[in-house]
Amino acid sequence: MSHRQLAEDIIKHIGTEKNVHSLVHCATRLRFTLNDRSKADKAAIEKLNGVVTVMESGGQFQVVIGNTVPEVYREIGEFTNLLEDSTSSSARSSEESTSLFGKFVDIVSGIFTPLLGVMAGAGILKGLLGICINAKWLSPEDTSYQILFAASDSLFYFLPLLLAFTSARKFKANPFVAVTIAGALIYPTIQELTKGGGDVSFFGIPVVLMSYTSTVIPIILAVFVMGYIERFFNKVIHESVKNFITPLILLVTVVPLTLIVFGPFGVYAGNGIAAVLLKVFSFSPTLAGALIAMAWQVLVIFGIHWGLVPVILNNIAVHGKDHIKPATAPAVFSQAGASIGVMLKTKNKKLKSLAGSTAVSAVFGITEPAVYGVTLRLKKPFIAAVISAGVGGAIIGYSQSIAIASGLPSLLTLPIFYGQGFTGFLIGISVSFVLSIVLTYLIGFKDPVDEEDAPAASSAPASENEHGVKAAHVKSPLSGEVIKLEEVQDKAFSSGALGKGAAIIPSEGKLFAPVTGVVTTVFPTGHAYGLTSESGAEVLIHIGLDTVQLGGRHFTPKVEQGQTVTEGELLAEFDIEAIQAAGLSVTTPVIITNSGEFSDIIETEEKQVTPGQSFLHLV
Repeated sequence: MSHRQLAEDIIKHIGTEKNVHSLVHCATRLRFTLNDRSKADKAAIEKLNGVVTVMESGGQFQVVIGNTVPEVYREIGEFTNLLEDSTSSSARSSEESTSLFGKFVDIVSGIFTPLLGVMAGAGILKGLLGICINAKWLSPEDTSYQILFAASDSLFYFLPLLLAFTSARKFKANPFVAVTIAGALIYPTIQELTKGGGDVSFFGIPVVLMSYTSTVIPIILAVFVMGYIERFFNKVIHESVKNFITPLILLVTVVPLTLIVFGPFGVYAGNGIAAVLLKVFSFSPTLAGALIAMAWQVLVIFGIHWGLVPVILNNIAVHGKDHIKPATAPAVFSQAGASIGVMLKTKNKKLKSLAGSTAVSAVFGITEPAVYGVTLRLKKPFIAAVISAGVGGAIIGYSQSIAIASGLPSLLTLPIFYGQGFTGFLIGISVSFVLSIVLTYLIGFKDPVDEEDAPAASSAPASENEHGVKAAHVKSPLSGEVIKLEEVQDKAFSSGALGKGAAIIPSEGKLFAPVTGVVTTVFPTGHAYGLTSESGAEVLIHIGLDTVQLGGRHFTPKVEQGQTVTEGELLAEFDIEAIQAAGLSVTTPVIITNSGEFSDIIETEEKQVTPGQSFLHLV
């Protein structure tokens, strides 16, 4: 049975989508919270080809599937709204355990990921056009140049429109209303009011206007707030009129709110930061250069770097030079370096290609694809780039480098920095570029390794079978008491349907790698781990029974998915007393999920084991 057919049959026999209050999954099973248990046909579901068994525990209707549960879960999401509407306690707990920075990164990645390809393409085209201008192959007056420049610049000019659409998908809001709101922000009349410089008000409320073209944060905040307003009014307005009354309310509330609140936030925040940086610059050029370089890309992400732009332009106009702009250049080159570091380090073919193309775009001055598509998404490369930028910025600040004209820092605009401190400027951007590559490569990141790129089993001796697996020993991952798998108080494990193995009642809350190989699964709640050994054995370790209900509490993962580990390496720590205090068992099954590929699996005869001791022998 296909994953799609199994998913459809489960939803059918569970009483249809309307009977499901929430749905999450763990390492082996779908966990439903039902509105009416009597509508679910347990016997029919148990007979489905692909279902191991059905259990009811902790108020959940649990359909045990095994290793393919993620695929079935995703298929359910394709034809229902259950994955979007899931509100189970375990899902909420998992969300609560995520750091604020992690949530922010997830949101930003979700919003920008659909735009990465066109962002990289537009950035490269801009760079090529810059080369053509500098080489005198084209001039800004040529219509050919103007047409191609429009193609390269339109994405960035109309960025709020595109972000409105992707933000609406992320925040579950109406995308067409969101795009309409974004369109109002860059509407010609609003742009003219911005240029006019006169007083603007909305029914007596002062409006501080700014240019919203190419901005990021204002529209994301607008759509975020819009989602809450939309859901509220959709609940209270009658079905017959809500399809046009709710959009009306959104347009007359969110557009003014954005112009009155979100725009001024960007202006005032930027101006305040500019004032602080100028004071630091007068105190210590070296420190100021480091701070500006480190902060610049963060300011760009929030769209509040514009507060520095008028200061830079004024310095060039009045004094013929500016010290702030050179310090922003290392931020650009360090992001390019971090992308190259990712390209060299990753084993994921798609990420390698994306990192390479975004690095090219970044050295041409367009860092958005690199930041939103690679470095910020992977977190550690972004931090490496910020540190590297600080080092380069300190060198540039110490050299008191200047800019004599405006323009994006890039390889193509190096001439605008020619003059005082130019040698220090070149050294600064070079150091930030190279150091970012090195730091990214050394520090590493969670690599989403392609399945086909995962380390393969080593060359097999004569004992290798037709499945490409070899005889092997699986060591004990825990200290504790050994019990037979059939004694485990969970039918999914005790029946052997998920594979053969044994279980341990741990005496210490530390889990160690039982084999040398690749970590194929780290469940988000930290209670289950899958590994594929060098011999081809697939090992599943499930700490405790029903512990997914804890939502990650009392578990501390020490490894990441895709990571290569050696036998005996610490995989996780967990609090035995806290888990037991929550009324849950800490009995930990250790399963060979591809048991069928071995002639036999022999369990240890020891009653007590310690980490590293022989536990299972795979024949």
